Amino acid sequence: MQSQLSDPYKAREHARAQAGTKVRAMPTIPASAATDLPAGVSAGDVVWDETLAGGEYAARILKRGSRLRLTNLDGDGCINLLVFNADRPIERINVADTVKVQWNAYVGKGGLVLSDMGRVLLSIVEDTCGQHDTFCGCSNVRSNAKKYGTGDNFGPFPNARDRFLLALLKYGLGKKDIPANINFFKGVKVETDGALTFNPRSSKPGDYVELRAEMNVLVAIANTPHALDPRPQYTCTAVRLTAWRGEQTPADDPIRNASPENLRAFENVEDYFLM
Repeated sequence: MQSQLSDPYKAREHARAQAGTKVRAMPTIPASAATDLPAGVSAGDVVWDETLAGGEYAARILKRGSRLRLTNLDGDGCINLLVFNADRPIERINVADTVKVQWNAYVGKGGLVLSDMGRVLLSIVEDTCGQHDTFCGCSNVRSNAKKYGTGDNFGPFPNARDRFLLALLKYGLGKKDIPANINFFKGVKVETDGALTFNPRSSKPGDYVELRAEMNVLVAIANTPHALDPRPQYTCTAVRLTAWRGEQTPADDPIRNASPENLRAFENVEDYFLM
């Protein structure tokens, strides 16, 4: 193979021979060709459909009202998630405010992902898992090197922080723009003494989380093992990402009106779009 690829003509021949190859972990292009969609979703409304293998990353801008479903296909994925205001990325996810304002550190159905400016970036409209983590952030090159022997971006055990960096560079953002993230499908419990206990059996195959974009958002995703996962093997299975167009949240939405704090965060969004 090396001798073949060292010849540019043979390399071109080899590359073109791969055209049309279908593997499980890849984007669906066009997205409207996606199949096995959530109930009620028309193929014509799908704007993004992609399966991420363990260790991979993705980023996409979603318009206000869009839905994004994260499906844990084999039950052992770990979605590290960052969110930004796509129109003004200086506004971004604030995990501390997300848990403080909602008086609950365990996010789930009906919960919000808040920005550092008091606005709702995402609502969690469905959640069959209920085991997610707002405490631990993400792996980095040092933590992966300690656990697996290496953790650099182009090795066999890439870390979430560097995956975020690759995703955000495509949108003009860099290292300084990576805040704390939320981890979906991996639960961590805070014990009475403050210790953090990781639950390796948080999710089952087919579990999903559905998010609704309350602003125009940039989402960056890394599917990598949780930082507290004690297993010595780099264990992270495929996750499907499916997004489709949707309506903006109406005034009588139950999540919007679930608490005074939720209502204020939604009103802050509505005020922002009046400007």
